[in-house]
Amino acid sequence: MTRVVRFHRHGGPEVLRIEDVDLPGAAAGEVQIRVKALGLNRAETLLRKGTYIEQAVFPSGLGLEAAGIVETVGDGVEGFAPGDAVSVVPPLSMVRWPAYGERATFPAELVVKHPAALGWEAAAAVWMSYLTAYGALIDIAALAKGEFVVVTAASSSVGLAAIQIANAIGAIPIAVTRSSAKRQALLEQGAAHVVASAEEDLAARLSEIAGAPGIRVVLDAVGGPIFEPLTAAMSRGGILIEYGGLSTQPTPFPLFAVLSKTLTLRGYLVHEVISSPKRLDAAKAFIMRGLGSGALRPVIARTFAFEDIVAAHRFLESNEQLGKIVVMV
Repeated sequence: MTRVVRFHRHGGPEVLRIEDVDLPGAAAGEVQIRVKALGLNRAETLLRKGTYIEQAVFPSGLGLEAAGIVETVGDGVEGFAPGDAVSVVPPLSMVRWPAYGERATFPAELVVKHPAALGWEAAAAVWMSYLTAYGALIDIAALAKGEFVVVTAASSSVGLAAIQIANAIGAIPIAVTRSSAKRQALLEQGAAHVVASAEEDLAARLSEIAGAPGIRVVLDAVGGPIFEPLTAAMSRGGILIEYGGLSTQPTPFPLFAVLSKTLTLRGYLVHEVISSPKRLDAAKAFIMRGLGSGALRPVIARTFAFEDIVAAHRFLESNEQLGKIVVMV
């Protein structure tokens, strides 16, 4: 029997339960790992609440990121053996391949032998954050050296990954956060500038920072009213990549800015990169180089024990963290 986290109805963190299940071994093309650490993501809270792009099938497992030791490999799998230390690229379905458990099974093509220098906590905090940021900034926007890039929800794990990637290629990251409480921490994490959107005139500050050329690339996880000041500060031909939707308020379409500046407003899912072998290989190579050189370094906000999964989800929803929340198994 294997202990896993499941939920039997939608709701708050309290619906999560640790249960014993009879977990099948790895099927053909799969790798089963003994989990050492789990990386938490907002997508998991959305699945739990019933507002995710995927629907739970009760009783439902959940979880997108794990790191651990290979226990068994299915038929046709090459390149992995029991005892290998690995981490996991988020699967397209966490209902089909849930990570929250003492053991978890994943498609072999999503399992990565991570650098030996990474501890379990860091290894569990790599792939969702860096793949999301890489796919938006490098794969889609082709962010270049010397360009400004605005990153909203900057203290999130994706936001911090975006700041690191921007710095790694010589771009200039502008971190947008709600209040000034995390200003110093964001500067220490590599932001060239920090703007507190609830305390400052966002459009004016961004325009002041970027000057006449404006800002070509914006990575936004918020939506809502922030669209108007963000697009007001963008340059002609700029691209705003939306990957979240944290705001509970309606998102206005900034028609005049879009028309006058010929802007692109683009929705983005990390699945775009994960489902394309060529794009995923390029992303993994970029990220592995960054991890190896130290340019990319996962930021861990706090760790929890597996038995404290409910408390971990509560902390995730508090928005108090800077970086990734990790659960040790």
